[in-house]
Amino acid sequence: MTHPMLALSLGFGGVILATQIAFSAPQCGGRDQVTALLSERYGEIRRAVGLVGETAVMEIFASDTTGTWTITVTMPDGQMCLMASGVGYEAVNEELPARGARI
Repeated sequence: MTHPMLALSLGFGGVILATQIAFSAPQCGGRDQVTALLSERYGEIRRAVGLVGETAVMEIFASDTTGTWTITVTMPDGQMCLMASGVGYEAVNEELPARGARI
């Protein structure tokens, strides 16, 4: 993943995290338990990872078969929380326009 794409992903993750915390408490559990659920129920595997601040880890899980995706945040104590999920997952690897370029 390119640096701009990683930064964009982390930015979206931060916005989702802030929005989710503001409106409701996320569902949390032990990391092994949550990843097993995502794998067994939805066929999702980890597609991306990034840091949230200095202490938490954001991960994106998705399935090419079911098209589902889930964004999680794992805290230092090992608790993993489901922050957002949806359908229509599609992996893309495209160049972003150069800084200052008109779209």
